[in-house]
Amino acid sequence: MLLFDKRLKEMRLKNGLTQEQLANKVGLTKTSICCYESGTRTPTLDTLIDLANELNVELIYFLGIDHYQIASDDIAYGLNVAKDELRLLQELRKHHHLYNKLLEDPERAIKLIEKKIR
Repeated sequence: MLLFDKRLKEMRLKNGLTQEQLANKVGLTKTSICCYESGTRTPTLDTLIDLANELNVELIYFLGIDHYQIASDDIAYGLNVAKDELRLLQELRKHHHLYNKLLEDPERAIKLIEKKIR
């Protein structure tokens, strides 16, 4: 679950809950919530559903799937992203040339990045 840990913490904080408060609301221990947020443990499907219900998010949001509202003509569209993802986009936009290259051919850009960081 690619983004679960980050999204769980983000939504817990957005709802003004401590790890212990969230744990109590869904019948878990604070340690379980801590482990989920650090990515050292993965919750069961039932626990995922309980967390999503308690935090008022759709289950697929925790699974790293975003909702896309496709635009038609001049109508704007929206996308839900985690804060880390938004920060990455904001940083990329500061580098216009690089940003435009990434948009031209994202698959090629990712392959080049992977090759470079190996």
